[in-house]
Amino acid sequence: MSFIGKEIEEFSVNAYQNGDVHEVSKKDMLGHWSVVLFYPADFSFVCPTELGDLADLYEEFQSVGAEVYSVSEDTEFVHQAWHERSEEVGKVKYPMLADPAGKLARFFDVLDEEAGQAYRGVFIIDPEGKIRSYTINDMGVGRNASEVLRTLEAAQFVAEHGDRVCPANWKPAEKTLQPGTKLVGKI
Repeated sequence: MSFIGKEIEEFSVNAYQNGDVHEVSKKDMLGHWSVVLFYPADFSFVCPTELGDLADLYEEFQSVGAEVYSVSEDTEFVHQAWHERSEEVGKVKYPMLADPAGKLARFFDVLDEEAGQAYRGVFIIDPEGKIRSYTINDMGVGRNASEVLRTLEAAQFVAEHGDRVCPANWKPAEKTLQPGTKLVGKI
């Protein structure tokens, strides 16, 4: 089953962010682009490298009108403890969503029920709450925040310019393609 075009469901979870705990719901993800990044567990090994990588580019995500949300099956209090103890995770300023009941992980179909942990899923969601891109990696395969940002920017471009598409490795201000018979066999 593809998630492309699927609208996210109603939800409400707690999040740890900037020394505080607050609620995040579907309505918080509407009206702007969202990047939802699932990871297996706090106090683990690959996860802090990914969260730190995202933290390093967080201002760039915000500058293109997107909010980043990391999600694991840990509680907001475990997120806080990890944030306070890990140098990499301590850089995180985006909301760290707590999903101990697995509601979000089940909706996005990334929950390994036996392990009680989420696979490494990245979901790019448009301002209307519809999924426009996603990837899911096994638990041991880390992701690259620069590629997530590039994919987000490509999704934004296509949403704005419906008659143009972005080729492999496209970055903003680079040449795009306009599908049609003039391109058949020319690429």
